[in-house]
Amino acid sequence: MHPMQPARPHILGPEGQAALARTLASSPLLAFDFDGTLAPIVALPSMARMPAAVSERLGRIAARVPVAIVTGREVADVRQRLDFEPRYIVGSHGAEGPVAEPAPVWVSAMAVARDWLQPHRGTLEAIGVQLEDKRSSIALHYRNAPDRALARRSLERLLRTASPALHVFGGKMVFNIVPAHAPDKADAVLALVRQEGAGTALFVGDDLNDEPVFQRAPAHWLTIKVGPGTERSAARSAARFFLAGPSEVADLLDAMLGHLGPAPSL
Repeated sequence: MHPMQPARPHILGPEGQAALARTLASSPLLAFDFDGTLAPIVALPSMARMPAAVSERLGRIAARVPVAIVTGREVADVRQRLDFEPRYIVGSHGAEGPVAEPAPVWVSAMAVARDWLQPHRGTLEAIGVQLEDKRSSIALHYRNAPDRALARRSLERLLRTASPALHVFGGKMVFNIVPAHAPDKADAVLALVRQEGAGTALFVGDDLNDEPVFQRAPAHWLTIKVGPGTERSAARSAARFFLAGPSEVADLLDAMLGHLGPAPSL
């Protein structure tokens, strides 16, 4: 296969459109990551916003079909960035939301993480690492570091000393710290499908913390990776379909509205 040939189909191609039609006719739960999916990645997490075209379309869909936002952000943080009310918001990569009350052991694990990181905060800030404490998780961002390679190496050395009570995983210019046994995004979406009594699910995400959903999705779910669909990226993603980037999410939502048909009149 040519290295740039798509290894999975584009969701807006014929195969993807047929899969969308089947999914939307099957009483689905529609679940979306936020950063890098509904909102483009930006230099500072506080600057992230959904484009108006995405927000307006998703709001119309959420009025007709149960929608979940499943994000690494804190629930309160992402809620203020939405112009509509989804059925569910799950935060901290699955550890915070309607199906996961923080267990005492998770609270204790995050206290361990804060105590462990505290002596290193000055050093991390000096090399351009931003520590974002989201209560149920901590993110260490190095996107704005003057020397990203140095910041990444420094973080990797530090994170190798993490307590067994913690789970550390990477992302786009970030390392995330969560309690070792907290639910992940796959646990959250599976629980929401059961809670909703949905016939199937659609999940759209872009990063490593979305892969558990792609990997554990039942065969009848529809999973979409926001990012290149090349052979190289396919080796790292279990999603069935792809979008080229967040700029195509509004087109995906348009297609979903088309398959849903006219809204019922009141």
